[in-house]
Amino acid sequence: MAISDDNKKKALALAVAQIEKNCGKGSIMRLGMDTRIKVDAIPTGAINLDAAIGIGGVPRGRVTGIFGPQSSGKTALCLHVVAKAEEAGGGAAFIDAEHALDTEYARKLGVDIDNLLISQPDTGVQALEICEILVRSGAVDVIVIDSVAAL
Repeated sequence: MAISDDNKKKALALAVAQIEKNCGKGSIMRLGMDTRIKVDAIPTGAINLDAAIGIGGVPRGRVTGIFGPQSSGKTALCLHVVAKAEEAGGGAAFIDAEHALDTEYARKLGVDIDNLLISQPDTGVQALEICEILVRSGAVDVIVIDSVAAL
């Protein structure tokens, strides 16, 4: 037995409402809708990159992956974002899975290392547990995991 068009529309409306309730407004939408969600961002310190991203920096409250070859500036970019977050009064954490953070370099990039939370976990599981606790606390604006490959 086929479902009528009217019942399909009602079922779809209920499904969309349930998704938005569970996942938040804007988690599902029709492409034809011109609904733009304001996304708060933390500047990267690179004006051209902020413009290319389209929202003025790295989005808050989202997972952002930065990929590139070795020594291409991934950690430096993350440290710039940390510095900008701290400059705006926010807190930051650096999960140093590689055990290679150069604190003097971080200081030169503007990071307030006296207030930066740092963890050098023994295992990938430990790193992710630390990250989860920090995320759930809501107390930090930026969490850097350097690097995912080292987990």
